[in-house]
Amino acid sequence: MRVLGIETTCDETAVAVVELDAAGRSHIRSNAVLSQIAAHAAYGGVVPEIAARAHMDVLDRLIERAMAAAQVRIGDLDGFAAAAGPGLVGGVMVGLTAAKAMALVAGKPFLAVNHLEAHALTARLTDDVAFPYLLLLVSGGHTQLLAVRGVADYVRLGTTIDDAVGEAFDKVAKMLSLPYPGGPAVEREALKGNPEAFDFPRPMLGRAEPNFSLSGLKTAVRLAAERIAPLSDQAVSDLCASFQAAVVDVMVERTRVGLKAFRAELGKPTCLVVAGGVAANLAIGRGLTRLATEAGLKLVAPPLELCGDNGAMIAWAGIERLRLGLTDGLDAPPRPRWPLEARAQPVAPSAMPAPALPDAGAAEALPAGVLPG
Repeated sequence: MRVLGIETTCDETAVAVVELDAAGRSHIRSNAVLSQIAAHAAYGGVVPEIAARAHMDVLDRLIERAMAAAQVRIGDLDGFAAAAGPGLVGGVMVGLTAAKAMALVAGKPFLAVNHLEAHALTARLTDDVAFPYLLLLVSGGHTQLLAVRGVADYVRLGTTIDDAVGEAFDKVAKMLSLPYPGGPAVEREALKGNPEAFDFPRPMLGRAEPNFSLSGLKTAVRLAAERIAPLSDQAVSDLCASFQAAVVDVMVERTRVGLKAFRAELGKPTCLVVAGGVAANLAIGRGLTRLATEAGLKLVAPPLELCGDNGAMIAWAGIERLRLGLTDGLDAPPRPRWPLEARAQPVAPSAMPAPALPDAGAAEALPAGVLPG
């Protein structure tokens, strides 16, 4: 079974061909990715209109490149998958339309893949893990703990009530004048800093439900930066190291609570999986490895090239769905929002206590070199 997968939900244009052989082994035949980082760097974040136009400009050539690398023609493929959301709807429409057109021409099934489900199932592509497992999904737009019981069968145990962890990294980077993308920039600076230089809060620690909150931590970084501005290079590194240490503590403790909730509902998971772009952060990985060892579980994290957005995860999710007969019509819509669990409801920030923050002082404007978060 061979499926071509297209990913265009944000600022990577990606196409891949993945194969499931007769013995049930998976093979990534090709995995082509074009990043738009340079196009968005001047704005400090992704501009939806620029992203959509860039997808349109390169997608056809990238499809050709991926198929050539996989040594397949359109008739050799058994299905065509595209990320139908959640994401920036202009970009989603580009990839969705291309996959539908190819499926129509080839007379083969079309698969509208949930981008989050693709992240959730990547561990089965790389490590062939069995259901059910606990997933920590950490990216620029999502921070969730999910019980993965099967394909299209998810229970959300916890979520963020404000910022996603990747979003918090990006905003901290921007307020410290670090380059985009912010996550890798903060991680690099943290290696040179003292993680105990600043005593930042660990929001939500000790709470019974495995939800996350990162807005207060981000604000604490901004207030600390204001107090010591103008910032030296070492101060920036110390701020990053202290921020990252707080994030690691939050991720580990909240996941520990999520594991407790998983066991109460489903028993022992087969493993702990971390997926999404922030899964590439080595400090978070080390913290989760310690937690998994304590819990007697294996930690599974995709290789670096499969942590961020990529076509291989879309193609693999397409294979998982195709072999269960979960195909879609050509009228499948683009979906800017698409929760994995249909009954999942938003967590209202107003229901949560406000995190304790340092005194903001009387200054109305930020010092030079410090941008608002």
